[in-house]
Amino acid sequence: MKQYDAIIIGFGKGGKTLAAELAKRNEKVAVIERSDEMYGGTCINIGCIPTKTLVHQAKLAPVKASWEEKKAYYAQAIAEKEEVTSFLRQKNYHNLADNPHITVYTGIGSFVSTDVVEVVMHDEILQLQAPRIYINTGAETIIPPIDGVKDNPLVYTSTSIMELKDLPEKLIIVGGGYIGLEFASMFASFGSQVVVLEGNSELISREDRDIASAVKETLEKKGIVFCLNAKVQSIREGKVVYRDAVSSELHSLEADAVLLATGRKPNTAGLNLQVAGVKVNERGAIIVDGHLRTTNPNIRAIGDVKGGLQFTYISLDDYRIIREDLFGNGGRNLNDREPVSYSVFIDPPLSRIGLSEEEAVRKGLNIKVNKLPVAAIPRARTLGNTVGLFKVVVDVDTDQIVGCTLFGPESGEVINSVAMAMKTDQPYTFLRDFVFTHPSMSEALNDLMNF
Repeated sequence: MKQYDAIIIGFGKGGKTLAAELAKRNEKVAVIERSDEMYGGTCINIGCIPTKTLVHQAKLAPVKASWEEKKAYYAQAIAEKEEVTSFLRQKNYHNLADNPHITVYTGIGSFVSTDVVEVVMHDEILQLQAPRIYINTGAETIIPPIDGVKDNPLVYTSTSIMELKDLPEKLIIVGGGYIGLEFASMFASFGSQVVVLEGNSELISREDRDIASAVKETLEKKGIVFCLNAKVQSIREGKVVYRDAVSSELHSLEADAVLLATGRKPNTAGLNLQVAGVKVNERGAIIVDGHLRTTNPNIRAIGDVKGGLQFTYISLDDYRIIREDLFGNGGRNLNDREPVSYSVFIDPPLSRIGLSEEEAVRKGLNIKVNKLPVAAIPRARTLGNTVGLFKVVVDVDTDQIVGCTLFGPESGEVINSVAMAMKTDQPYTFLRDFVFTHPSMSEALNDLMNF
């Protein structure tokens, strides 16, 4: 049995950053990753980096081109995506593996006791022991129990579809959430005919209806077809059968590929958490306290595996919480992180922080709301992208921004200015009167906050 100061199961953002931090302090660290295709974690290999690389390529895709030309361009985009991810994967591997204080094991890790992890590798099985263990295994796609899904070569997840080298002429996406919309927007830009089957009666239910309507209208102009209240019954031989939950009518659609975008769940299968004294909640997420300790105080969970927002920057902040708890004054914790912004990289991107108008009303807040059409922003005119809507929700009693949604070009950057204003308890007038560069999308905050 090999002894370490710390064991980290999973090579994701928080785990790999923590490994480097511990190694810098001369601790002996073991990092376990089940696949040599996942060094660096979800973001680099199957998440943010490859999808945003393809999103960028899709925006540059030729519009007036033959189907063969579109397919050729798509194949080139996939090749460029693979080049980017391969480079970053190897860079991340060597950042840890070349460190004399870190040993990387490529294999499947699982607990055999409260402080021992077994690693099943290609050619051997090892047991590792450490007083501190960190679980950083991420999340995995939820596969719905639809007839014909299992072993169907036409059915993809958000991971496997990025390996698809032939552009599907007809793509059906099961699920109209954020992941589904990102892929819908991207493949429509590449030239696919995209149909989104959403089981609920409305699209992206977390957003206000005016924002959701603006998103839906914009994507429909790209040729995307939305079918709401659609309950998928079967996927067989290139046909997707769904039932309309309102009329009970059955419909059949042909597809060259089907993407399951039905959500993700914490990846804890096979970890054997019960022998380690680590409990999960009803959704399968590892239960943690404010400093990410599990029900076994010597084991902590980092990133998607503990549930909540599934973003790389959340995993990185988890690392900061652990670092400060181990080596600082323990001042950082999960409870002081809010509010957190997010972006959905459709075209144009949708970004949000804090409460929606509907949520603020349900909380009983005394609010005022302002909206700004993107078409009214000079920088949007210069970018040639004038679709979208900016919206802010302000607490009348405190002048604090309680929520902001930006649907428009460069919103993923602009939302950070709003986040900093909210995090530092600035009144909305701070952004109203702030001196931004011109022309920029950020200066639209002057007008959005002017009410």
